[in-house]
Amino acid sequence: MTQADDATPTPSTGEVPSMISMKSVNKHFGDLHVLQEIDLEVPRGQVVIVLGPSGSGKSTLCRTINRLEPIDSGVIAVDGNVLPAEGRALAALRADVGMVFQSFNLFAHKTILENVMLAPVKVRKKSSKDAKTAALGLLERVGIANQADKYPAQLSGGQQQRVAIARALAMNPKVMLFDEPTSALDPEMVNEVLDVMTSLAKDGMTMLVVTHEMGFARKAGDRVLFMADGQIVEDSDPSTFFTAPTSERAKDFLGKILSH
Repeated sequence: MTQADDATPTPSTGEVPSMISMKSVNKHFGDLHVLQEIDLEVPRGQVVIVLGPSGSGKSTLCRTINRLEPIDSGVIAVDGNVLPAEGRALAALRADVGMVFQSFNLFAHKTILENVMLAPVKVRKKSSKDAKTAALGLLERVGIANQADKYPAQLSGGQQQRVAIARALAMNPKVMLFDEPTSALDPEMVNEVLDVMTSLAKDGMTMLVVTHEMGFARKAGDRVLFMADGQIVEDSDPSTFFTAPTSERAKDFLGKILSH
């Protein structure tokens, strides 16, 4: 599908454009309608937590925002700019959207410092000196500056995921997307990653986080989206969602999750 470059979504506030805007977004995998007429506006600085059972469309929603998954119809915009289907314009917009996955996707043959420096030098055309200074600052921020000269295989899973967060931040993104960033980690490593994410939230980063970590959702989220069967079933603040969900699907989901 092609999207007209002038199809800029109308800002939800009437003043500044939403940082993330999705209008009538549909996505199929074969006969499976995984995203159904998704409408979503995320203001600048908001932390949105996406919850829901497996297969509800959470990860697909996350991955469409920087076109890792192409959509069948609808319009997606980041900071008022509609995502092009391909080409240099898409690459430029993708650079504004940091993404952290379940798997760390680090380059095994490069040191931690080199992993974080790579994109700013290659994509942002920063000098090696400036990129190194910034990378060391980011590794300090995520608590692993002392590991800068090690290789990914020498680090724990929690440390590697913090490198992945630093690497995403090195591009100075406008938005950070997290697709179940702690689901591949041993339980004792989860909090060290969530602590970094919580500090990002407090610093005002616009974030969309697909997660099963209910404590993090309550503590760091401004807003909870509950998805089921490719639709956003509930959209509320964490306190309301966890204490008074309105849909039977959400009540059933919380009953199973919170009873453990």
